[in-house]
Amino acid sequence: MAEWETLQRIMPPAAECNKSVNWGRMSKSWGKEFPPDYRQFIEAYGPGTIQRYLVIQRPEYKGDQSASAYGGMILETKNAEAAWESEEKSPELEGTHPELIAWGADASSDLLCWDTSGNISSIWPVLVRNRDDGLWRRYDCGMVEFLSRTLQGRFDECPLGDLALWAKPSVLYLNEREQQRLLDECPDL
Repeated sequence: MAEWETLQRIMPPAAECNKSVNWGRMSKSWGKEFPPDYRQFIEAYGPGTIQRYLVIQRPEYKGDQSASAYGGMILETKNAEAAWESEEKSPELEGTHPELIAWGADASSDLLCWDTSGNISSIWPVLVRNRDDGLWRRYDCGMVEFLSRTLQGRFDECPLGDLALWAKPSVLYLNEREQQRLLDECPDL
């Protein structure tokens, strides 16, 4: 709970997300129950973007024909699986074969995933593919803790390819609904 409260202090929800997800259907379509912190995040914030840099993926039902063709959880998971096969891993990941689900992607082309090979979603680690150094790294924390620690600068080094979110006392989160409202009001943005 402390990480959740810290995240909300650093990044207060800017607008109601109005996003309803059938988590039972999500679990059935992916064959896995999604982590409680991700479900809590999506219910409070909705899918969207942190600081116009890191996109938190919209939950998409695997096999859904209406899934985004330009990003989104399904496409970014496919990208992560392809990158896993061809890119280097940090020593603790050598020889491992994680089951990936992408929950984030950023403007530096980094991919943020869970290793879903464990049975308990609340302890799935975060795997980050940092495009700058072409290396996968493991972070033994959930999504909310990962975001909170990144925003506070509490890793040994920034896990992302840019410092846009590193050690920031305050950041802006815009969910998809709020982003669309702003674009409708100011189409030149």
